[in-house]
Amino acid sequence: MLQLYNTLTRRKEIFTPIEKGKVRFYHCGPTVYWIQHIGNLRAMTMGDLLVRTLRYLGYEVTHVRNYTDVGHMTSDADTGEDKMEKGVKREGLRPKEIADKYIAQFENDTKALNLLDPTYKPRATEYVDQMIQMVKKLLDKRFAYTTDLAVYFDVSKFPHYTQLNRQDMEKMKTGAGKADVTDGKKKSPVDFALWFFKAGTHKNALQTWPSPFFSPLVTNGQGFPGWHIECSVMSKALLGNTLDIHLGGVEHIPVHNTNEIAQSESANGIKFVNYWLHNGHLLVDEGKMAKSEGTGYSLQEIIDKGYDPLVLRYFFLTAQYRSQQNFTWDALDGAKKALHDLRGMVASWRESDRTQLTAENLKKVDVFRKRFVESLENDLNIPGALSIVWEMAKSNIPSPDKYDLIMDFDEVLGLDLAKYETEDNEHETELPEDIQQLIAKRNLLRQEKNFQEADSVRKEIEEKGYTLEDTSRGTVVKK
Repeated sequence: MLQLYNTLTRRKEIFTPIEKGKVRFYHCGPTVYWIQHIGNLRAMTMGDLLVRTLRYLGYEVTHVRNYTDVGHMTSDADTGEDKMEKGVKREGLRPKEIADKYIAQFENDTKALNLLDPTYKPRATEYVDQMIQMVKKLLDKRFAYTTDLAVYFDVSKFPHYTQLNRQDMEKMKTGAGKADVTDGKKKSPVDFALWFFKAGTHKNALQTWPSPFFSPLVTNGQGFPGWHIECSVMSKALLGNTLDIHLGGVEHIPVHNTNEIAQSESANGIKFVNYWLHNGHLLVDEGKMAKSEGTGYSLQEIIDKGYDPLVLRYFFLTAQYRSQQNFTWDALDGAKKALHDLRGMVASWRESDRTQLTAENLKKVDVFRKRFVESLENDLNIPGALSIVWEMAKSNIPSPDKYDLIMDFDEVLGLDLAKYETEDNEHETELPEDIQQLIAKRNLLRQEKNFQEADSVRKEIEEKGYTLEDTSRGTVVKK
């Protein structure tokens, strides 16, 4: 029985979908003004693992992951510069060209990490008409008000505003009041923008649309939507008024997801999301991942250092989605070795002759499968499921049955293990003669258990520009 930790209630709950056997899942996607760093890609991988788990457990999943291509300010609290316009200034392209460029880059990254394609991938700019309609409804129902510069949601009209973030409203007002005051007619510092007019700090906005909202400073209500309204509208359009699951990063809890709830439930008159899930951050050497510190690594940087993208995916599998995970190059090396060894075992199992499965081994197979499922059902305990994979790999059940099990488990893990053949020294014939002689010398020393001299030979090989990996199938040497 699947249990998920619901941020709304702060406890694990038995998952019960709105419609039996079907799941409506919305995942906050990227703002496509720049290359996504591996912290963002970890968040996307957590969504992929959720989808894979739900489908493995027999659910039909409709998965929506959006692209934000307008309206997301550099601060989630509606202040600062529009991120898309920031990208325009940096590269001298038009907003759509920036969006197209970084959507393509993101798609390449998700493909390299073997993420399943969502059912729908809406762009915010494709749903502006629906956003205008929702804002109009909030105005008609008096949950919103208009100033010369924007249309705001009136937080005082929604009594359960802090149900998700569980923050003290007075402290929120004080904190919000420290930001730059850009609209003197805003009723409260915590009120958030539903629609920005092309006026004030946004008078030179590059992406705007006409609207029925009135401001004396613009013609035809010209402006653009706020970030928060975008997710409410896209999820409603593609999944309905109430979602089974909404996933986002923990940074979305205080403002973005809190605002989504307020505007959606006020407009639609019904609960917005039944299960709120949030993934923890990826740290780098126990610190915050940041481009300014040189630690906002892209997937391409990982690849350029010689790592298979699926090594990064394997690394992501080793931490539960709600926890923080610490990225180090040593940890990535550990993931590389583990994935290499697993691929080698899988390839050898595939090549083994099939034998009759005894009752005892059949029972062992069933136990491994049951434990794997139980781990998944315990709030997506993927690290636990991965440990069961390794326990199974080292068990004495027949190799062909291990192969069948790992193929089944890989439907969730997404390591694409079926495509890998036995990895022998495919480049060995291309190695220089002196390197081949050193390899042979080291192998002999290891056979004689003279490990100290063998290590000296290894260092000599590495100093000549080669890497060695000792696996269960022998030593792999690469340039």
